Amino acid sequence: MNLSSFHLKLIGFFIVLSSLCSSLIAQNKINIEGVVYDEFDYPIPYASIGIIKKNIGTSSTEEGTFKFYVSNNEISDVIEISSIGYEPFKITVQNFIALKDKTFVLKEKITALGEVSIERPNEIVKKAFKKLKTNTISRKHKLGVLYRRWSVEDKLCRYFIEQYIDLIDRGPSSYIQAFEVLQSRTSSDYRFIKNEQDRHALQFMALNNPLRNGPSLGSYNWKKIEDTFYEGEDVLVLQGTQKSGNSITLYIGFDSSKIYKIEKNTISMKIGKSLNALYIYKKNNEGKLYLSYHKRQWEGAVATPEHVKRAMLNEGKKERKYIPISYRHEVFVLDLEDGNGKMKLNDESIKQDMTLYKIPYDEEFWNSVSLPPETKFYLKNIKELEGLYDVPIETQFLYSNKR
Repeated sequence: MNLSSFHLKLIGFFIVLSSLCSSLIAQNKINIEGVVYDEFDYPIPYASIGIIKKNIGTSSTEEGTFKFYVSNNEISDVIEISSIGYEPFKITVQNFIALKDKTFVLKEKITALGEVSIERPNEIVKKAFKKLKTNTISRKHKLGVLYRRWSVEDKLCRYFIEQYIDLIDRGPSSYIQAFEVLQSRTSSDYRFIKNEQDRHALQFMALNNPLRNGPSLGSYNWKKIEDTFYEGEDVLVLQGTQKSGNSITLYIGFDSSKIYKIEKNTISMKIGKSLNALYIYKKNNEGKLYLSYHKRQWEGAVATPEHVKRAMLNEGKKERKYIPISYRHEVFVLDLEDGNGKMKLNDESIKQDMTLYKIPYDEEFWNSVSLPPETKFYLKNIKELEGLYDVPIETQFLYSNKR
């Protein structure tokens, strides 16, 4: 056998081996996909769906849809579906796969708390913040995060960036210790202002979280607005309002003081016009909370750049002093690695806008990762992008990213 023939056979062997490995991996990846409704056929957003004992799972979208992958090792494990205000539902992976209709209906849980709570609302909030370290994962852990940001100029989405990021955290009682952008892809860039943030949007997610940047509790007037239920525990819904109109709503466990959900509405701020944010926390296999889902929208305006003014005048349009801009963010935590003290990342220490992290486009990764189902919110933004020049988003991904 000559050397050339040997090389050809060796190449052929590795091609076959690679195909077999890919096939085995595909066979071992089981798609868990469905939708969650209440008894009145309304979708349940932000429900927690997963195998709690293995920290595998996701959150439902605003339409109640969900999707994640498991392996053959989880066939006998139990999937739990739970949401604030509803009785949890459990099913084995094996039985889930056998279902033809993967629509799940959660029954509303009526709480009997009434006026049982004798503590004042502000005391309940203080206690919850004091127990943050106990109630959340406060040791070092790694989160696999899908981060999406849409840049909006003059009320139209003109740019989209999506990144998969590993971050090392110690929970909301501390701060994000390190993060590394592993994968990134963008749409075509149709912005004419191209405003940039002075750090990665992930860091703003942490800065805007009331649990991390604890609010001055005394500056809020707290009141109970609702009683509800979550995973065997009565939950108090407490709203704090400032004189400026800014508000924070906390969903706090009556017995545990765990904070399961945070809604933030800011209308008085130094930079920008308004900020709305949502943070959802779920339990790990030890009952400790960690971030599961986040969404926020910042609204503002910038002075009209000179080149835009000239373009307006050339087109016979009236010159405008300001152009409205906004950022729309959505974050899904897709993976949790807990309990390994040796976690290390190539930390992104430079403070810069997330668009300045230049990562080669890996089409295979984006085709294989467990992306959440496309929501109305996602499709609305993508439709705005595609409608500017009638270019499909997949085409934009292919030609707008370096390889």
